[in-house]
Amino acid sequence: MKIAVTGKGGVGKTTVAGILARLFSDEGYRVLAVDADPDANLASALGIPESQYKKITPFSKMKKLAEERTGASGGYGSYFILNPKVDDLPEKYCVEHQGVKLLLMGTVEQGGSGCFCPEHALLKSLMKHLLIEREDVVIMDMEAGIEHLGRGTAESVDALLVVVEPGRRSIQTAMQIKSLAEDLGLKRVFAVGSKVVDEADVQFIRKNLVDLELLGFVYLSEEVKKADLEGVSPFDVGGMVVEGVRSIKARLVAKLNN
Repeated sequence: MKIAVTGKGGVGKTTVAGILARLFSDEGYRVLAVDADPDANLASALGIPESQYKKITPFSKMKKLAEERTGASGGYGSYFILNPKVDDLPEKYCVEHQGVKLLLMGTVEQGGSGCFCPEHALLKSLMKHLLIEREDVVIMDMEAGIEHLGRGTAESVDALLVVVEPGRRSIQTAMQIKSLAEDLGLKRVFAVGSKVVDEADVQFIRKNLVDLELLGFVYLSEEVKKADLEGVSPFDVGGMVVEGVRSIKARLVAKLNN
């Protein structure tokens, strides 16, 4: 099962992605969590100690590795392999915690439009491997969009979850993401309401989301703040946030199995 989680920055998508990964792992699944957001925070949402995740280097920053795998450093000049070997990388460069293996993708800084470099080739091949060739449950924490997905990999994503908070900018971002997803052929796009406080927030999201099926809501809670202060995952603290994501997961799995 391959699930991508996205939404406007600050809506709680990383919290949702982290709890989802821990829930699947708790049920005995092999889980790969992929942080594809330049503002990488998935490690803390998974409960990985800071001393561990500070050692992780995003693949986009592994210039030497990209050159070695693509042949860009072997006298090829401006030519390099576009589909380098990557199947050994997840195990070599992941950090594992509570049954979840974390990979950091990062973002390649572009020097101009249309830039395609060895780092890009490495990321593209790795994403294809994770979404098409791996049998693990893959949970991807995306940036506010679906930049890491291309036409060759988007069709392998079983579901795109768009996390939305009560607010017009969040709704607008969600509809833009939905449009991009449709352009790539992603058919199973769902919404998750986040940071809701009361019934008015619930109704605002229901009323303003157009043609996006809602799987459920996650209420604003002090539990997430407490988890952050203690350096653990919200999953470890438990409470209404975890139960909300658990219900959302159950509905998602049921729909994907139909």
